[in-house]
Amino acid sequence: MKRWFVLMSAVIGMSSAMAIDTGKAFDDPELQARYEKLISEVRCLKCQNQSIKDSNVFLASDLRREIRRMIAEGKTDPEIIDFLVTRYGEFALYRPRASGKTLILWAAPFLLVLLGGFALFRVVRHRMSLPVDEAAGEGSTE
Repeated sequence: MKRWFVLMSAVIGMSSAMAIDTGKAFDDPELQARYEKLISEVRCLKCQNQSIKDSNVFLASDLRREIRRMIAEGKTDPEIIDFLVTRYGEFALYRPRASGKTLILWAAPFLLVLLGGFALFRVVRHRMSLPVDEAAGEGSTE
């Protein structure tokens, strides 16, 4: 049992040691903040449920390095996002941009809430117009 505990402790300790990019990418706090924000908003294309900030896959490491390079070259955030979308598609972004292709994604929740509200209104209005059956509520004692 003691060996099992030591082995599990070692595995857990190694996982944090294997983390990629634990240090600061930039000395300038403003550039570091931009870098952190960008890598948090880009999806790991291999993992698909993690940002590239949290992923230790080679592709995520490569994208972090590419974003770091573009920030160092003076590219703006929209230019970096455009590069990623051009190369990997809108799927690379956690929050897809509002465009003609993604308009249905942005509008669907609002349309569904409106549709549900309209259906609820119609059902309630229809139920209110039905006659009340008084005999059913009194319970007959014949």
